[in-house]
Parts: sequence; C-alpha cells; structure tokens
Amino acid sequence: MLHRRLAGFGIGTGVVVAGVAGFGSSAAFAVDPDDLESRVTVAGITAHLQALQDIADANGGNRAIGTPGYEASGQYIESVLTAAGYTPVRQPFQATTQTIDAFSITLLGSTTGTEGDRIPMEGTTETSPTGIVDAAMIAPATATGCTAEEWGGVDATDKVAVVSRGVCSFAEKSLAAAGAGAVAVLIYNNEPGPLNGTLGEQVPEYIPSVGLTQEEGTALVAALPSNPTVSLTLQETTTTVDTFNIIAETSTGRTDNTVMLGAHLDSVPEGPGINDNGSGSAAILETAVQLAASGDLNNQVRFAWWGAEEVGLVGSTYYVDDLAANNPAELDEIATYLNFDMVASPNYVISVYDADQSTYEAPVEVPEGSIATEKAFTDYFDANGQPWIDTAFDARSDYDAFIANGVPASGLFTGADDEKTVDQAALFGGTGGPGITPDPNYHSAADDIANVNADALGIMAGAIASVTASLANDTTAINQFPPVVVPEDPAPAPAPVADPAPGSQLAATGAEGALGAVPVGVLLLGAGAVLAVLRMRSERAGTRRD
Repeated sequence: MLHRRLAGFGIGTGVVVAGVAGFGSSAAFAVDPDDLESRVTVAGITAHLQALQDIADANGGNRAIGTPGYEASGQYIESVLTAAGYTPVRQPFQATTQTIDAFSITLLGSTTGTEGDRIPMEGTTETSPTGIVDAAMIAPATATGCTAEEWGGVDATDKVAVVSRGVCSFAEKSLAAAGAGAVAVLIYNNEPGPLNGTLGEQVPEYIPSVGLTQEEGTALVAALPSNPTVSLTLQETTTTVDTFNIIAETSTGRTDNTVMLGAHLDSVPEGPGINDNGSGSAAILETAVQLAASGDLNNQVRFAWWGAEEVGLVGSTYYVDDLAANNPAELDEIATYLNFDMVASPNYVISVYDADQSTYEAPVEVPEGSIATEKAFTDYFDANGQPWIDTAFDARSDYDAFIANGVPASGLFTGADDEKTVDQAALFGGTGGPGITPDPNYHSAADDIANVNADALGIMAGAIASVTASLANDTTAINQFPPVVVPEDPAPAPAPVADPAPGSQLAATGAEGALGAVPVGVLLLGAGAVLAVLRMRSERAGTRRD
C-alpha cells in the first residue's frame, strides 16, 4: 500500500531549536539542519564511492570480509575520519563465511541449481553428501511455523517443512522446523520476488534452509494434499575469518544521550558492493566529516561501519551483545539508532522503516521511540514534498540487535531485489511491474559505481544530514529526555568543507578545526534541572530494556 503523510514536526524546514515538547521549542542550537544538509553533497559522497570502487578493482573485484578489499576499505574510512578530527576505533571479532559448493533441488517437477529463485540461506547447514531424496513435505498448523505452538503438534519427522516468511526470523523458523522433526525447511516469500534470506551466524541446530518465491510457495502448499516429494543436495565450505567494525564519535555532546548512525561496510564476494552498501557507508562518512565542522553539539553522535553484515548481521550483533554484556549503561545511553543499507538503487524507491506499522505488521517487537524516529524522516520528506513509502520493520539489517535490546531505531532504504510496482514507478520514476526490481545488480559484479543513482543518493543524503543534525540538537520526541539549553550566544558560522576534486579520496575531510573543544555537557544546570534530568534518566533506564 502506498501512502503519504502530512508534515508533523517539520524537520528539515529551518533551524531546529530545543525544548521539552519535541523537535523544536525555545533556544537555538549550533547545528542548523539546513546548513548541514547543504554541506553533505552528492559530490562528496561520490568521492568516497569512487575510492571504494578503486579498492574493489585493485583487490579481486570485491570488498568482502576477510579479504584485502575489506581491509583497504577499513583503512580508507579510518583515514578520512582521522583527517576530519575523529579518533576511529576498530572493534575486532570473528565471523564465519560460507561458500556453496553444490546445490540442487528437485521440486514440483523441475530441477535447479545455484542459479534461479530457489536460494540457499546464508548461515544454513548442509545436507549429507548423498542429500535428501524423495522426501515428503509438510506444513505447520500455522503457516509461519515460528514456534512449537505454531506447529501445533504436527509430526514432521524425516520430512521437509514448507513455511511462510513472516512474524519471526528465518533462524526461528529453521529451529522450530527442526524441533518438529524436519530434515530441511523451504521458506517461501510473503511478497513478490525471490527470498534471499539469512539465518545469521551458523549454528549446528539449524537444518538445511532454502528460500522460495511467493508464487512457488503458494503452488507448493496447494499441492501438499497430493503428497509431492522433494530432493535436495546442499554442500558448502565454511571458514572462520578475523574482521572488524569501525566506530567513531564526536568529541562534543552529551554522552548519556547518544545518537547513533550505522551502515555495513562489507560487500558480497560476487562484486564491489557500491550500492550495497558502499552507498550507506559513504553517506554516513560524509555526514561525519561535515558534522565535525559544525561546532559543539548538544547530543553526541556516534558512527559505525559494520563488518560481516552479508554473512548474518554479525558485526552489529557483536557490538550490541558486547555492550549488553560488558557495558549495559552505555547501551542504554543510545537514544536511537539510524540504519542506512542501500540508499542509491538505480531503479529506486524512497522508503522508511515502518516502525508505526501503518503498512506492514512488524514480525518483531518495536521499541518505544522508534515511531518518533521514523517520523523524523517522514516529516523531513513531507516538508520537502518528497513522496515516500514504508518498508517493513522486519529486522533484516543491522538494526536487528539494537531493537532486540530495546533501542529505538529507524532507517532508509531505496530497494533491493523486491518487486517495484507500477504505482511505485508513478511516484518515483523508473520502471515497475512483475519481475522488475529497484536494484537489478543486487549481490552481483554489476553493483558498481556506474550503477548508482545520483538522484536517489541526493534525496537520501539530505534526509540523513537533516535528521542527524536535528537529533544532535534534540531527542525529546524519541525519549522524553530534554536537551540542555545553551546560551543564545552563537559562535560564528563554521566554514564549509569544500567538495572533493574528482577522483580524490581525501579531499572532503575537513581536517582543520574539525571539532569544538568544549563539550556542551559541561554547561552548568540548576539543581532542579539536574534532578529532573536524573529522574528522567532513571525512568528511561527502567523501561528501555524490558
């Protein structure tokens, strides 16, 4: 369903001011969203994308984890951040890569291999070398098959489960099917297009798991009463590799109310990953560079470039799990998380994660504050007359671990291998219809700098910059945590950081005068205000992690 909403807060329409009622109230802050938006340019982002393309070209055509291309990508991000005045930190961890050595499935009278719409899931286990031969198939009592209750006592022993996408994660479906006795699971899409899913980090309790299209899944369920069979062979090689996240944060702004942005840095082995997800990585990198030239902030802004997203959201999960185990107070101090995964698709849509579930029912718990975070983006688009649609709040990107731990989240997306409809083409241009996707180069060698859409990138860059500036000023609408009111004695406007010269990797870094020296958090508050803030923090800490 396509829809537009009327403007609410008016983010992106001028200087955001602070107060206790929401985004906009009494005293002006240093960061003008319009100003930051004007300085985060397509030219600046494209210079970073060219650097990532050059890295892939020099390193076997990709930037996948465990490869020289990923290491060089990390070094590039770190060099730009350092030149802008940040102190980037690498967070090392290990991840498992998967290579499909053999895949064959015979289903409904046809046999396919690794090419086609029947896709082994990232993180799946394998069959025995002889495979599964002429196995009966069975569906759970409830089509989504998420739990033992949804299986409803159905005995799937030695059979292949057929379940629908939706409600829970693919990993939960694989485990529930295994618990019912199934030897493999076929998960069919609940929307048009192929299902290229991930189970996350591989564990031995999973069973071989394959994604099917909605059309084939519907036909398969209809055929179950006639007792069709399936044969499946799936062989793979798994390797443990050392990899890393990169984290950087502003040196000013209150650290007890951090706004966090993230994008995954790794590509798939098949290509350079310039839209997926060089586009998100480059967009937040240029936002970080230009934010560094904006003076003192009210709220700290933290940036993350995640590793191993393409093998199961491993880097972002490691980061959040590490905080939850070793520094839960810091996790609770993240006011909201903004995720940017693919923001320059060639046949783009403009979509926002549907936290308020106005179009899609979320298959996960939606933390309080996520709706307000979504609204920050949609109000920006409405104020600028930009059409937008919802994309499912389904935790299929790096916000998963954050929302699982109660952190509000939203983000932007220009589309991948899902179908682009005719109605969407009428809104955004391009083409739509059966079999037409926003990014026909998804997870392929053609996901290169020649196939990113500058119009989409410009629209999303404006939203990223404006909303980041607004939240750096005030997050009251998200968490009822009022900003510190700064004196109305504004500093001179910062000198803009120049757009980079074509081909330059480090031109747009803003190395000089990057960050202000005096954190806003050292401003003195009256005793009553201190008590009020502490009381709100106590209430927030007691509710955010339920």
